[in-house]
Amino acid sequence: MSVLINFKICDNSNECGGIAVCPTKALSYDDEKQTIVIDNDKCISCGLCRPQCPVSAILVAKTEEEYEKYKKEITDDSRMIKDLFVDRYGAVPITEFFLIKQDQLEEKISNKDITLIEVFDDNLQCLLKSIPIRDITDDMVGNILFYKIKGTEEITKKYGINTFPSLLIFKAGELLGKIEGYYNLEREKELKELINTFVKQPE
Repeated sequence: MSVLINFKICDNSNECGGIAVCPTKALSYDDEKQTIVIDNDKCISCGLCRPQCPVSAILVAKTEEEYEKYKKEITDDSRMIKDLFVDRYGAVPITEFFLIKQDQLEEKISNKDITLIEVFDDNLQCLLKSIPIRDITDDMVGNILFYKIKGTEEITKKYGINTFPSLLIFKAGELLGKIEGYYNLEREKELKELINTFVKQPE
């Protein structure tokens, strides 16, 4: 029948798993418009795309009644796209505020304050399941700086990075610790505890 996407909770990534598994190309990505495109003339309601979305933004209707039901659910959804598009750990960078280039790295980590550097690659995660940067640092004492940087061969070798994203923890140019791998919202507490093993917070 038809596939629908709740764009209120979709980060519109070209890495969409639904696109990857669609056997008829009913879902595709428009690089020029930077959006997922639905062609329901091609949809066979197989449902393969639905479990590929980690936040259940993809809905597959097999009847007209289901289509109208899902359409109403999307319309009534109170969530707003602006709530989704904040910078998050392991997800696509949203603003240039946190993003730095390789030639800025040494300057940033030489700061006397704790500086967290997220090193990422092209395999970015869903925004809705990722931890907002502000939530990672909100209960840490002192001035905590956070930056994102695209991993290069030089950075990867220098800091022994095996898995992306990696979180490098510095103070005054000294590497205090490294946390490798993606942590979603369900593992927020675990990530914070790991950071605190390297960052001694005042009692």
